[in-house]
Amino acid sequence: MVDYLQRAKFFRTKKRLGQNFLINPDVISDIIDFANISKEDVVLEIGPGVGFVTEQLVKYAKKVIAIELDEEAVKELEKLNFDNLEIIHQDILKTDISSLTDEKVKVVANIPYYITSPIIAHLLGEIDDLNNKNRNSITDIILMVQEEVALRIVATEQSSAKQYGLLTILSQFWADCSIIRLVGRKSFYPAPKVNSALVSMKVRETPLLQLDDYSHFRKTIKAAFSQRRKTLKNCLLGAGFDKNKITSAISELGFDENIRGEKLSIEQFGKLSELLKV
Repeated sequence: MVDYLQRAKFFRTKKRLGQNFLINPDVISDIIDFANISKEDVVLEIGPGVGFVTEQLVKYAKKVIAIELDEEAVKELEKLNFDNLEIIHQDILKTDISSLTDEKVKVVANIPYYITSPIIAHLLGEIDDLNNKNRNSITDIILMVQEEVALRIVATEQSSAKQYGLLTILSQFWADCSIIRLVGRKSFYPAPKVNSALVSMKVRETPLLQLDDYSHFRKTIKAAFSQRRKTLKNCLLGAGFDKNKITSAISELGFDENIRGEKLSIEQFGKLSELLKV
């Protein structure tokens, strides 16, 4: 049995980089299973740390490209002697995934929680970024995130107001999202203060909605969630949308005058955006 805890303790983790190494062998095994990795697959691992997941991934994948920001972790990774492992010392947010390989990749990521949203936006592209190079290079993403963030990624308009928002819409617009399993804090060293969850994001080839104007849709949802205590109408007014168009669109869609943005489904937002644009 691999003793990940003892190995993790040898390494001086850096709080500023949000390092929490996954040391639970069952969870590592689940990542491999759910990613459904075969000898046909190129895996891009983001934030491999000292390589506990990496050394399992290389057994199943055709190739693993590991991107790690921390220089000391890179030195540890370099001790792993596998022909099908490429280690890149780089910031994922500055990485063009399409430049790493000509093949489509599966992404496995155990990332610092404070940059989860920027990383998702970097992998999927923004809502109006219809031909994003990174997204076009990815088939699946298996992501370890804070439990609270996982609930935001898979939320719907029926979820609690603080879960459903811009991150929800961005994630679901470009991927089919589900929670694979919850992961307790003791599965990591050092243990974080919160529980985590493993999320599956299957990247869509086409966006969730077919719209005439994706930039306008992005502007509409940004406005709708800009001030959560205000009604949808007041948020849209505050963002400079035309008052008559707002009144007419809300009426045409049969919404209550005082509805808030977080009560609209993604499809309803699409309809609203198209009506406001006319």
